[in-house]
Amino acid sequence: MNRSQLIAEIKRKQSFLCIGLDTDIDKIPKHLLNTEDPIFEFNKAIIDATKDFCVAYKPNIAFYESLGANGWDTLQKTVDYIPDNIFTIADAKRGDIGNTSRMYAKTFFSTYNFDSITVAPYMGEDSVTPYFEFDNKWVILLAATSNKGGLDFQYRRIEGGKMLFEKVIEKSFEWGNDENMMFVVGATRAEILSKVRALAPNSFLLVPGVGAQGGSLKAVVKNGINADCGLLVNSSRGIIYANDSLDFAAFASKQAEELQKEMADYLKEYNII
Repeated sequence: MNRSQLIAEIKRKQSFLCIGLDTDIDKIPKHLLNTEDPIFEFNKAIIDATKDFCVAYKPNIAFYESLGANGWDTLQKTVDYIPDNIFTIADAKRGDIGNTSRMYAKTFFSTYNFDSITVAPYMGEDSVTPYFEFDNKWVILLAATSNKGGLDFQYRRIEGGKMLFEKVIEKSFEWGNDENMMFVVGATRAEILSKVRALAPNSFLLVPGVGAQGGSLKAVVKNGINADCGLLVNSSRGIIYANDSLDFAAFASKQAEELQKEMADYLKEYNII
């Protein structure tokens, strides 16, 4: 999916919601455990219930590869089931050099046909550029995350008083551009989000942390929205685990719809739709 197609979907659905499919076998409703592929049955129900309210799905690869060969099969079925007009993100956070990165890119862009992949850029240029060799695919660089450990390195001051994440973003524009590169910015650090937006005014930002992690959608929009929206705001647990009864999908739908309606209001407020 290219940039113009993504923007068109945001406007059509009046939503910039991304739903994380961080599907944990220990957290899904117990009645699904009797099915042949419980995680896929869960994902399928969530997708059916929420596909009208979101523009992206983000499977967290660790939840699938931890299950071995069956988990990879489940991932393939899940990606195949997602409608073609919805942006797909392989939340893999890969970071290695040369041919290894090229193989990771081939895995998620060719074998599994994701639209994008999250990449850790801290090994530098040769760990990132192989992903840009694939047409109509996106690299989503970890820029400024909101986990506690992010303070260890990303926000340290370096040359000229800049923080390390600022240097990473500036350097990354030597590798990619607004048509094939996004940045991950945590929702719980609004002041950092505004700094990222200043450094990357036209880029899309993938913003996790709204919902169960306590991030404010209002603050994200205030500090991160641009003329094209430029945001994919992710919610995982707050939607997919909203309820564990037989009607779990209906509760997920309700949570997704509530976020979509709030997003629609912001898109109108900022004259994007």
